[in-house]
Amino acid sequence: QRCLKTSLPTSAHIWTVKLPDIPPMHDLLDRPAQRLPINVLRDVFGYDSFRGQQAEIIDHVIAGNDALVLMPTGGGKSLCYQVPALCRPGTAVVVSPLIALMKDQVDALSQLGVKAAFINSTLAPDAAREIEARAIDGDIDLLYVAPERFASDRFLNLLDRISISLFAIDEAHCVSQWGHDFRPEYRRLDLLPARFAHVPRIALTATADTPTRKDIAENLHLTDAQCFLTGFDRPNITYRIETKGNAKQRLLSFLNREHVEDAGIVYCLSRRKTEDIAQWLTDNGRPALPYHAGLTQDVRQRHQDRFLREDGMIICATVAFGMGIDKPNVRFVAHLNLPKSMEAYYQETGRAGRDGLPANAWMNYDLSDIVSIRSMVAGSEAPEAQKRIESRKLDALVGLAETTKCRRQVILSYFGEDRHEPCGNCDTCLEPVETWDATEASRKALSAVYRTGQRFGPAHVIEVLIGRKTEKIRQNGHDTISVYAIGKDIAQPQWRSVFRQLLAMGYLQVDVEGHGGVYLTEESRPVLRGEKVVEMRKDPGETKRATTRRLRDFDTEFDTEEDRDLWERLRTLRRELATSQNVPPYVIFSDRTLWEMVRFKPRTLEDMTAINGVGAKKLDQYGLTFLDVLDGRR
Repeated sequence: QRCLKTSLPTSAHIWTVKLPDIPPMHDLLDRPAQRLPINVLRDVFGYDSFRGQQAEIIDHVIAGNDALVLMPTGGGKSLCYQVPALCRPGTAVVVSPLIALMKDQVDALSQLGVKAAFINSTLAPDAAREIEARAIDGDIDLLYVAPERFASDRFLNLLDRISISLFAIDEAHCVSQWGHDFRPEYRRLDLLPARFAHVPRIALTATADTPTRKDIAENLHLTDAQCFLTGFDRPNITYRIETKGNAKQRLLSFLNREHVEDAGIVYCLSRRKTEDIAQWLTDNGRPALPYHAGLTQDVRQRHQDRFLREDGMIICATVAFGMGIDKPNVRFVAHLNLPKSMEAYYQETGRAGRDGLPANAWMNYDLSDIVSIRSMVAGSEAPEAQKRIESRKLDALVGLAETTKCRRQVILSYFGEDRHEPCGNCDTCLEPVETWDATEASRKALSAVYRTGQRFGPAHVIEVLIGRKTEKIRQNGHDTISVYAIGKDIAQPQWRSVFRQLLAMGYLQVDVEGHGGVYLTEESRPVLRGEKVVEMRKDPGETKRATTRRLRDFDTEFDTEEDRDLWERLRTLRRELATSQNVPPYVIFSDRTLWEMVRFKPRTLEDMTAINGVGAKKLDQYGLTFLDVLDGRR
């Protein structure tokens, strides 16, 4: 507490005047008067208006209040703390889980003329000290840091020496043990309210169910903070889920049919599979690179940089690639295996279409995925309560994969949103699912599981049902039991579908402590007794899949060849500028911004200000150069 004492004779009264805590004098001298959020949005970021609850959240934080924000990927979460950081005096400290994501955000903000920096392990000691000095001098608007470094004594001592405008905790689900990307280091952030009591905090995430949201609020001491739940819907994404046949060939057909030159991500469950798929796609004419934790840091960084900077590059990745991407023009995300939870699936598919333009979320999965993930969960060292939570999360995702309802309705219902009509933009809406009465087939399958001892996997039980003469069947005497060959009227692929759906419905369970065998649950009893009808979805045939409508993305909507040529010339200029500055092309301008330039054809700098994504700094830096292309002078 600062006090001002008057210098008076000892006989006089001494008055003590208590002043409120004020920022350092250099901060008052150097910073302009507080700016209005809408002016920051227009002048710095180049957008005319806020979306959804952005304005309400921003005003709430600028006023010095805490907030918990749940907003879908691509919904504009970053603006909810970046705008207040430029309106409030001091430096905003942003806790971010991945180094690549920090660099991406800092590069983009620097292009906008914002004083942004990060401190992490990639910096040399001299560079880190220089950034620390700038922060102390009040010369940084946003400072990004990883949670591991944040809780170090050195960084906390630095924070004590700078004027802090706010704390932003990005990917806040990492603090929750029920979340899908739990990072224990996030728990150290619970020191904030005691050590920095008067600094507002905003925690943000795109994927958190009700238990996870509660855990975030409790662990970060945000139970009294206002929660902004803006909705999880991503209407520009088309969801499509298929069952495996030839998964590689189906992936290639999907890419060549709908994403001929587009960038995208292919998620795989194992490191070896990412390398196999990347090589296979490359051999088939699609540029692709692997990304997983087993690669060296240099190789991972090189592959990520190529994905960010090259048009049409495909990255084949494990979940290690999940949170590190801010590329807005990812036109598809494909899964070749079932993810571990609905949260993981939703966050990974959310990497597509961040620019709001049409994108695809395509998944191909099989019965073996369910068995593999259940075995991984059971074999982990997590507490039993955590394993039960993870099993329920997997059940929810399997339910999504096997639903006959609108997929978007199922996803949104999982996150607590039940007031949506069928979306008309997922495979079950576009091609309504056919069902069949599978009661008799289910009884045969369940009986075969029981008669073979409830210790064999689906593959063996199916071979018993269709009457195969294998050595394993002979050795176990399964060619002499009553269920042998009772299912020969149904083809093997359809039996796999039956077993997959029996697992999804909860009539069968995987013995994860054994060798992947399946056994009956209590729910199977009324089916076996003929007291319950079982309806199953028909897996679509190859012909129906091939006739799926092609996703019309924005660059096929140009009316003339002249417009398409202009689009390519603008992209070429953007690529040249990005290469000269060693940044990804979308940091210069996004695809949406270029698309609006083609559509509206601005002729003057004033016209350019009406284009989304063209702020004052970018107008000054690039406006005339892009006008030259638009006017045909370049």
